[in-house]
Amino acid sequence: MTSTDHVANGHSRPPGASPGSSARQLAAASIGNAAEWYDWYAYSFLAVYIADQVFPESTSNSLVPLLATFAVFAVGFFMRPIGGLLMGAVADRHGRRAALTATILLMGAGSLLVALTPTYHAVGVLAPVVLVIARLVQGLSVGGEFAASTTFLVESAGPGRRGLFSSFQYVSTTIGQLIASGVAALLVLLLTNDRMNEWGWRVPFLIGALFSLVGLWIRRGAHETRPAEQRSGPRPGLFEALRCHPRESLLICGITAGGTIAYYTWTTYLPTYAQVNANFDKGDALVVSTISLAFFALLQPLGGMLSDRIGRKPLLLFFALGFAALVVPLLDSVTDAFASLLLVQCAGMVLLTGYTSVAAAVNAEIFPARVRAAGIGFPYSLTVALFGGTAPYVGTWFKEAGHAGGFPWYVAGLCLVSACFYLVLPETAKGPLKG
Repeated sequence: MTSTDHVANGHSRPPGASPGSSARQLAAASIGNAAEWYDWYAYSFLAVYIADQVFPESTSNSLVPLLATFAVFAVGFFMRPIGGLLMGAVADRHGRRAALTATILLMGAGSLLVALTPTYHAVGVLAPVVLVIARLVQGLSVGGEFAASTTFLVESAGPGRRGLFSSFQYVSTTIGQLIASGVAALLVLLLTNDRMNEWGWRVPFLIGALFSLVGLWIRRGAHETRPAEQRSGPRPGLFEALRCHPRESLLICGITAGGTIAYYTWTTYLPTYAQVNANFDKGDALVVSTISLAFFALLQPLGGMLSDRIGRKPLLLFFALGFAALVVPLLDSVTDAFASLLLVQCAGMVLLTGYTSVAAAVNAEIFPARVRAAGIGFPYSLTVALFGGTAPYVGTWFKEAGHAGGFPWYVAGLCLVSACFYLVLPETAKGPLKG
């Protein structure tokens, strides 16, 4: 068996890598991924401030600017399938490193554009247009990032470590989100509300542009994991994964639906949910989010290692059935008390780890190496756009319509749908990666 065969099956390091390359591979994927997701999440954490500056307030309903801000959040998600397809194709045709370089450059550009977005008061309708363009660029980047970094991480893993390596997808995502939350919370504590509305909300996006440059520099030292024989063979077509692997593509959608709605509800929308439905303090909500995200990041490697021992399916079912049963009572128990939101958010994080710690490994183990990145990227990003990206908007819409209690049932229903897919999912933890 050649060294390339070993890599394709997840039993060795990338070609040309030194014995210490595992740490470098993890660092290259994780730090760049953290930079990507810092930029992406900074927007959601600061949505209430952006709403005041970029969208005109309705005289009849104060929720209109917030709804418009979350609509732009969702618009960015709908570029993600395109990014997953295009950047996934780059990763499959030209290598994982090439795609990782492209995605982080796009994210840095999008973050800088958000920071420079003019206010509605200054330029009128041009302000939301600039913001939409920035979010479209970021959406393209993030869609490609998941496909490329997931493939890169799992292909970099040694025997019996794919679950552990894959868990760093959400470790780094959470670190980026944690930094975004921490920066936002710090600004809220240090600046008056007027200064936050005037210029404070722009600072995190300027930091994000610099963060992306650091990630780009670190990724230059990563080793390519794309099998050598595929570098010299014919390149896969843009839609080859969908055309030749329709069952696997549908499986990715089913695996992702419940996980993405639960993830974005708990890690992105919950602070706003508490503010809108329980009159929770804006600054305290960001502090709670920061604490719970740190807890969540620590859980990921534990879940990944456990899945390498007992398999992926037990953890996925623990997540889906647990969330389906508990999401309604958990969200109903949110009050304006600090401890209430913290306990609810941490409890959900434990359940959510059953999905997030293994999602990258499960996705990568479904497709062969030739179309792995594009095969993951498009169906995954499409499902995230449909259900994850719309979670804040749907939750706020339920509240505006006078049916705030309906949103938890919506989340529970999608988790049950995914549980059905998990039941028929073949166990892939012990087998080799498809070559």
